[in-house]
Amino acid sequence: MAKTWKRCSWLLPDELWHRMQPLLPRYRKSRKGGRPRVDLRKVANGIFYVLRTGCQWKSAPREYGSGSTLHRYFQEWTAADVFRRLWKAALLEYDEVRGIQWNWQSVDGAMTKSPLGGEKNREKPDGSR
Repeated sequence: MAKTWKRCSWLLPDELWHRMQPLLPRYRKSRKGGRPRVDLRKVANGIFYVLRTGCQWKSAPREYGSGSTLHRYFQEWTAADVFRRLWKAALLEYDEVRGIQWNWQSVDGAMTKSPLGGEKNREKPDGSR
């Protein structure tokens, strides 16, 4: 049982895919023909695999598509705000179901000098010493 879960843990559940699908850009078939478009669900699974494991795009399993295809779709979907809108929808739903205590949220505001930052106002901050 654990092996099945582990093998499938990278795959998007149907419920999440059905929520994500309307956020994706609409793709039309080319009038010139050409190669058919890859399965977008496999691409989404591959993108989340890379994001979850931290592996390089080229190291993603081929069952999701080529690494360059995954990266190209990731860049396109990022530019189209797909992930931001999915995150926002998830936050709103979670807030509705469980409640988010927004008054406890904060941003890290540490304002200290870096320990190895060098002297202040030197000529070339990125140059070698």
